[in-house]
Amino acid sequence: MTIRLSDHFTYGRLLRFSLPSMLMMVVTSIYGIVDGYFISNYVGKTPFAAVNFIMPFLMLLGAMGFMVGAGGSALIGKYLGEGRGEDANRLFSMLILLTILVALAIAAAGELLLRPVAIALGADEGMLPGCLRYGRILLLGLPALMLQFEFQSFYVTAEKPKMGLYVTLAAGGTNILLDWLLVGMLHLDIEGAAVATVASQAVGGLVPLVYFLRPNSSLLRIGKASFNGRALAKVLGNGSSEFVSNISMSVVSMLYNAQLMKYAGEDGVAAYGVLMYVCFIFIAIFVGFSVGTAPIISYHFGAQNVSELRSLLRKGVLLITMFALLMLAAGELFARPLSALYVGYDENLMQMTLRGFRIISLSFLFSAIPIFGSSFFTALNDGKTSAIISFLRTMVFQVAAVLLLPMLFDLDGIWISLVVSELAATVVTAVFWLVKQPKFGY
Repeated sequence: MTIRLSDHFTYGRLLRFSLPSMLMMVVTSIYGIVDGYFISNYVGKTPFAAVNFIMPFLMLLGAMGFMVGAGGSALIGKYLGEGRGEDANRLFSMLILLTILVALAIAAAGELLLRPVAIALGADEGMLPGCLRYGRILLLGLPALMLQFEFQSFYVTAEKPKMGLYVTLAAGGTNILLDWLLVGMLHLDIEGAAVATVASQAVGGLVPLVYFLRPNSSLLRIGKASFNGRALAKVLGNGSSEFVSNISMSVVSMLYNAQLMKYAGEDGVAAYGVLMYVCFIFIAIFVGFSVGTAPIISYHFGAQNVSELRSLLRKGVLLITMFALLMLAAGELFARPLSALYVGYDENLMQMTLRGFRIISLSFLFSAIPIFGSSFFTALNDGKTSAIISFLRTMVFQVAAVLLLPMLFDLDGIWISLVVSELAATVVTAVFWLVKQPKFGY
């Protein structure tokens, strides 16, 4: 049975509607994980460290895709709830066109900045060539990557979450197959992994572009676009939290790498790379649930259905907390086999990664609430509150923790900083839910 945004959502219906988005985010996270596995096991730990070192900068350049996807989805969902389907499609078309144009400009700038940024971040002579070889190829796929990030939100708003999952599975399959062929079989090293990733991004970004350009059965279609500055400003405001979050995560990752080079050297960067790959999968569950529920919240906000908003918040908090408990248990249970999968060939690196894994797993217990809370306020078109939560979670709490705690606990302090920052962000989110309740009535 087809589930509509206008429906009343029970726990089961909410899970069924959001599950494709959760799986979609998990599969998207696997891209980097597969690259990392093949590079680490077939090329070596220095190229593996190089890829992880430059990746935050590359993801920073693609952050606009998250912002436009989340912010645009919130406003488009609100328009649909208000019965303004034509305005929703006109806005959708404008956002896709602007993204393509801006992405091309950002990719060109990234090519110029890649070397000086890698050097400024502290890439040594051993890692710098790998950073440049991998980064230059990935920048070619930046427009497709940004579209892919956007469509992950727009699929749900268009009431096509399953299609989003199918396209993402195709993209993930492309990445895995080409990594196996180009790196595992043909030994094309970092370049092979980069080409595999760009090809998968092309599938994830261009296939939905073709779908929405043609007549289709969804709520959205790309058609005539006209510039609407006021709507664009609202979209950017709504999506500012996702932009802040992704920019901050990239900046914080660069800071973590710098701290790890200081306290543990190249091995520390490699261990952090493994931990982040696994964290991406676990966090993707929380992000996917938030992406899957956000258009529902926006629709009922636009329809002024306060009782459904209250129900969605209550059910969402309970479900995301259950996911957090499961992720904590899974993190502790699979710490050793997952660490061995990437760096089992180096005992010292393996032990460093395993210890970090067991500490960082505790952060899964707290990260779910601020992720869902930030998305909830974005869906309510309250981008300011959402952005504050995201900014405090990353740029304030994580930066402060990673700078201060290593002074007390050495390398362990870097791993502990993630747990402390997520706990602080959970408290802040709970406070905002209480403070904003009279305004939104949930």
